[in-house]
Amino acid sequence: MIKNKVEFKSQHIEDMRNAFEHRATWFYLLYKEARKRGLTDEFARCAIKKCGNFHGMNKFTHSGDFEVFHKEFVNDNVKQIFQMEDKCDGGNLSVDFHYCPLVSAWKKIGALDEELPILCDIAMDGDRGICETLGFDFKLGKTIAKGDSICEIRIKQKKD
Repeated sequence: MIKNKVEFKSQHIEDMRNAFEHRATWFYLLYKEARKRGLTDEFARCAIKKCGNFHGMNKFTHSGDFEVFHKEFVNDNVKQIFQMEDKCDGGNLSVDFHYCPLVSAWKKIGALDEELPILCDIAMDGDRGICETLGFDFKLGKTIAKGDSICEIRIKQKKD
């Protein structure tokens, strides 16, 4: 059973959540249409990872300072949208999400519970791409899409 309870924050945060839901909806519809046409999940993984690589190159500061990455990756808006708790200890970033607007959108459009983990994992290829571009290790642990109470992201700065 999916546990994904939203806490209202402000109209701005609700508007941002709606934008995430909108993107998750068209991602789901593209995914389903591609599957009907015989494509495997690989097309989505490649495209979303390339998007992450692009964002890693263009939206994040390339300073070598892991704290700079932390503040950009977990900015105040994103923190509120996903109801995140974060802890950065040197070159280790732990982020726990307590709400996911993507899961919310997928449930609203009728995605089956068994589809959610794969949709989530594909969507996370964007963050994997960001981390790959910046030279960080990325690990996805628990996920709301699998029925866990949180999503766990762990990012580590690679040692030279």
